[in-house]
Amino acid sequence: MNKDALFHTKVVNDAALEGEAYVVDGLRVLISDPLSNGPGSNPEELFGLAWSTCLNATIQALLKGRGLDAKSRVEVDVSFKREADGRGFYFELAARAGIEGFEENQVEKYLKSAHRKCPVSKIIGDYQHVSLSVMPFNS
Repeated sequence: MNKDALFHTKVVNDAALEGEAYVVDGLRVLISDPLSNGPGSNPEELFGLAWSTCLNATIQALLKGRGLDAKSRVEVDVSFKREADGRGFYFELAARAGIEGFEENQVEKYLKSAHRKCPVSKIIGDYQHVSLSVMPFNS
C-alpha cells in the first residue's frame, strides 16, 4: 500500500474510546468518549484537526502557486449527531476560511478549489452533511 507513497504512517487504536491511540514510533494520544467528561481527545476533534490542517495547507499551496503571500485561517466544526431514525450516528462538518486582505468572493474561490484538491476533503467526497463558508480573517 505504501510503495509509491510520498509519506506513510501507521496509527493504532486498541482501546476504542477509553485509552490511547498512537502513531507507531511517534505521537500518543489519550482518547475518550465525546459524550463523557473523560480526559483526552476524541474522533471528532482529531478529524477536525486533520481536515482544518489539510484544507489550510491546500489554500496556502494555491496562494503560493499564484505567487501570493497571505495568511489564511480555517476553522472546522464537527458535530456528532444521531440519525433521524435513532439507529445510528453521523458527523455534520462545517469548514470556514478567511484569507488576510482578500474579499469574500476571492476567499470563496480559494476555499472551493482547496476543498476539491485537499486529500482529506477527497475522503469526505460529496458527503451530504458538509458545508463550506467564508469568514473574516482573524489571526
